[in-house]
Amino acid sequence: MNSSALLSPPSAPPRPLLRSPFLNSIPLRTTTTASLRPQRRRFRVSVPRNSTTPADQSAAATSSPPTPPDVFGGKKELTGIQLIVEKLSPPLRLASSAILFAGAVAAGYGLGFRFGKTQNAALGGAVALGAAGGAAAYALNACVPDVAAVELHNYVAGSDDPRAVKKVEIEGIAKKYGVSKQDEAFSAEFSDLYCRFLSSVLPPGSEDLSGNEVDTIINFKNALGIDDPEAAAMHMEIGRRIFRQRLETGDRDADMEQRQAFQKLIYVSTLVFGDASSFLLPWKRVFKVTDSQVEIAIRDNAQRLYASRLKSVGRDISVGQLVSLREAQRLYRLTDEHAEDLLKEHTRKLVEENISSALSIVKSRARAVQGVKQVVEELDKGLALNNLLISLKNHPEADRFAPGVGPVSLLGGDYDGDKKIDDLKLLFRAYVTDALSGGRMEENKLSALNQLRNIFGLGKREAEAIVLDVTSKVYRKRLAQAVTGGDLEMADSKATFLQNLCEELHFDPQKASEIHEEIYRQKLQQCVADGELDEQDVAALLKLRVMLCIPQQTVEAAHSDICGSLFEKVVKEAIAAGVDGYDADIKQSVRKAAHGLRLTRETAMSIASKAVRKIFINYIKRARAAGNRTESAKELKKMIAFNTLVVTELVKDIKGEPSDTPSEEPVKEEQKQVEEDEEWESLQTLRKIKPSKELAAKLGKPGQTEITLKDDLPERDRTDLYKTYLLFCLTGEVTRIPFGAQITTKKDDSEYVLLNQLGGILGLDTKEIVEVHRSLAEQAFRQQAEVILADGQLTKARVEQLNELEKQVGLPSQYAQKIIKNITTTKMAAAIETAIGQGRLNIKQIRELKEANVDLDNMISQSLRENLFKKTVDEIFSSGTGEFDEEEVYEKIPLDLNINADKAKGVVHELAQSRLSNSLIQAVALLRQRNRQGVVSSINDLLACDKAVPSNPLSWDVPEELADLYTIYLKSEPAPEKLSRLQYLLGISDSTAAALREMGDRVLSIGAEEEKFVF
Repeated sequence: MNSSALLSPPSAPPRPLLRSPFLNSIPLRTTTTASLRPQRRRFRVSVPRNSTTPADQSAAATSSPPTPPDVFGGKKELTGIQLIVEKLSPPLRLASSAILFAGAVAAGYGLGFRFGKTQNAALGGAVALGAAGGAAAYALNACVPDVAAVELHNYVAGSDDPRAVKKVEIEGIAKKYGVSKQDEAFSAEFSDLYCRFLSSVLPPGSEDLSGNEVDTIINFKNALGIDDPEAAAMHMEIGRRIFRQRLETGDRDADMEQRQAFQKLIYVSTLVFGDASSFLLPWKRVFKVTDSQVEIAIRDNAQRLYASRLKSVGRDISVGQLVSLREAQRLYRLTDEHAEDLLKEHTRKLVEENISSALSIVKSRARAVQGVKQVVEELDKGLALNNLLISLKNHPEADRFAPGVGPVSLLGGDYDGDKKIDDLKLLFRAYVTDALSGGRMEENKLSALNQLRNIFGLGKREAEAIVLDVTSKVYRKRLAQAVTGGDLEMADSKATFLQNLCEELHFDPQKASEIHEEIYRQKLQQCVADGELDEQDVAALLKLRVMLCIPQQTVEAAHSDICGSLFEKVVKEAIAAGVDGYDADIKQSVRKAAHGLRLTRETAMSIASKAVRKIFINYIKRARAAGNRTESAKELKKMIAFNTLVVTELVKDIKGEPSDTPSEEPVKEEQKQVEEDEEWESLQTLRKIKPSKELAAKLGKPGQTEITLKDDLPERDRTDLYKTYLLFCLTGEVTRIPFGAQITTKKDDSEYVLLNQLGGILGLDTKEIVEVHRSLAEQAFRQQAEVILADGQLTKARVEQLNELEKQVGLPSQYAQKIIKNITTTKMAAAIETAIGQGRLNIKQIRELKEANVDLDNMISQSLRENLFKKTVDEIFSSGTGEFDEEEVYEKIPLDLNINADKAKGVVHELAQSRLSNSLIQAVALLRQRNRQGVVSSINDLLACDKAVPSNPLSWDVPEELADLYTIYLKSEPAPEKLSRLQYLLGISDSTAAALREMGDRVLSIGAEEEKFVF
């Protein structure tokens, strides 16, 4: 078994232990006489079970536990010669030994001479009895250490308190018998006594150290006069016995007790020997324990001792106690970190006691008024302790105090957790309530609340919410007293009175304003309980508003919310009545609500608009979900009828207008719109939405246009709905019959009037309506015009046909011409692109088209124009003329084709460089074919490329062929500058050129003869 397990933490919590009355055992003694040595038994330093209560243990810890009287066993008895030795002093003992030896020799000599009659017999008798006397004298002196050990044992065992053993007495015993610690029996008794005392001082495994064990052991060790190495050996021996006992036991609780006993042995031994313990106590080598395990044993026991010392510290902690705690901490070898944690834990538990008491009072069912005061008293005790600790932390001699002095916090304690936060909030609320019980908040209470919040660990928002809730109730109470008592009404300045009230309670004025608003709203709800506000209600509300200093915008918002909700209910009932149910009673209720609730016209219209627009949206959804255009139009017609018969009447009732008042404003607006768009009078559909006087009289009054869907639907959705009904007006109602046939029923012009009303409901302005009509007219005209101009040719007959179509559709002439031009341009652009692709269109024809005002830039794409330029330049380099006009190529042609001039120049250079070498190869090929004209054209192309991009002299494998090329071009009578440039490019010297000019005719004639010969 590994002995390091002795220092390992227990795997299970210890159970109560019982104290055994047979604690003492007889340890092994190294040397003793046979007559005095009792039977050897195993020395057990087990941790006996203890039946004492924790309270008894804590009380025993405050004072040194008395050493049991039988720690050292009973007194030992002397027998035989030991009784004689005890009575003799060392000199007398020596004299007696000498006399005994001399008497034995004399007696032996006398007896030998008497019986032997000879001198030899006398000497033999002397020797024999002298030896016996010497043996007796030796036995007398040999039992002296044992007698001294017995007397030492009896002295220590006979003391009422072993701690009162005096070193002088022990030295006197040694002096009395003339012995020293070198005597084995005497030394063994010292070790036995120290071992027994050490075992008795160390508490059992389940009990904590009392704190005075170290001083007691040191004093007893000094009294015995034992050296540190010898005492350390006894400490190690006890450790071995604990280890052996742990091997023998099979009980889990006993095993844990042995482990705790071993830890306490290590801790006490370390303090007894101080710095020398590191080499006097080889725990690591003997018991195979680690340094960390030794440190844990020291730390745990030091913490227990320090915690036991803290039990004497109460709420009235003083400077002397803190200094004493600091000294105890150093004595116990406890680190500052652990000492700080223990002191904070102790102060936290003191405060937790107050909190627990306060909670028990708060949660008590029989709590009375005095209970709140008791709760506050308990919390004040905790706050007093906290203030005391804060003041001690700032003490000038704080560096001499035990670490951990500072504000109390509940973190890590019983009240640290979400489950306990509600209890702490309850206590905090009780303290705030008591602080405001007098109707005002004192400064010292504010400081106490801040400290209490920090102790409880409440968040700032949580604490502020509790304070705000309690303060709001107190503010309401005091405000009610000021109103009922007349103090607020009599005040010269209501705002100053309210401000002072907020300052007394340390209440946020903004929160007070919110309470004022809430009070006003409650009053307003009471006043409108009967559905209207009379003059008395208005006066009462005005008085309340003045006293509470409520802004006008707040009043308006309250009226809008409360009165508006009542009015909204009336409006919804009126709308729910439908087309047939909007009767005189409904009208009367609407008028009463609109004017009795004192709502402004804008507010009333806003409420009605919100409710009406929801109904409009429902109609729109059903129209969109319809299966065809006819069904959609029917839903839209229902919406128009609802607007005319219900919404229009609702608006008049809200405004207070009589029902038979004609609505002239929309007609005037429509006339104004028509005047602004006279150019569209040719559109038949647009003309039809303006009804004639007869049709208007037939249809009755128009619908309202103040409540629209302009802000509820995007413009595209609104125009699509309008277009749907417009197409219905144009095509009529379509009815499907069996066998796949359908019947179309045309409608009269009244549908267009409904279309106009639909535009008003959708919130379409004149421009948007005209745009819808125009788009349909253009669509119809374009469809038929594309059929007429299928080939893009515009003849006289087709022009007349298009003019007739324009009149039928009613499209203005300029828009019709624009469509015609667009169609013809599109057709022409396709033809031009085809011609360019087939090579039937060159730059000359392009210029002619531009002179004819044809928009080629839009007809011909950019890439196609660039290809046309490249093709034109390629034709110049392959024309065989040898000419290259830089202005024409670099400026005019790019300008005509509307392409980038720099990009065009790059294209020219690229083509020239590639065509230059190709022209030379082509010229040589034609030379070999005897094609003189082709050779001249190729050379001209080479010169044109060179003019675009000047080149270096060209190389060729057969110089004679270059000479022939020069000679042939010479005979074509070219311009001198061209011939000179060709000479340079072909690398022909002046002398060779002159010789070729002289031999030109002969060479050519020879060539002709060869040609004749060949063919």
